[in-house]
Amino acid sequence: MESGGAPQKGKRRFPAAAVFILVALLIVAGGFWYLDRQSKRITPPKIVLTPEAKAYTKYLKLGEVEMKATDAYLRQTLVEVLGKITNFGDRDLASVDINCVFYDPYGQVVLRERVSIVRSRQGGLKSGETKNFRLAFDTIPESWNQALPQLVIAQIVFN
Repeated sequence: MESGGAPQKGKRRFPAAAVFILVALLIVAGGFWYLDRQSKRITPPKIVLTPEAKAYTKYLKLGEVEMKATDAYLRQTLVEVLGKITNFGDRDLASVDINCVFYDPYGQVVLRERVSIVRSRQGGLKSGETKNFRLAFDTIPESWNQALPQLVIAQIVFN
């Protein structure tokens, strides 16, 4: 006589709780793997100044740099950094990028944004030439110290 629902001797069954825990662990591990993979994909490669570009930075001068703030809609403030860049060197440049670094009152970085101030599609920057630039920021954290950001040359592309 067989019993329909009773387990057979010699065979073990996993308790339902153990199966649930195993599945939950696999889901959590998969989530961590996915997030780690996404963060590596989203992070842009760090471009460091080449030795040639680093040596050329002494020929670039940022001048007449000032900052303006205007209220935009939805109670948002648009901060603009205006200035000029001059190429005192003997080489023509296709593009120049800078890092704009905003700090809080305690000297901690609250925003670092890389922006182009010279672009090849706008003619680049020839030797001896001066060009105006305008940088607009609308996502600066409220903890910002309201001071002009630090402007650091991040990349130079030569013609």
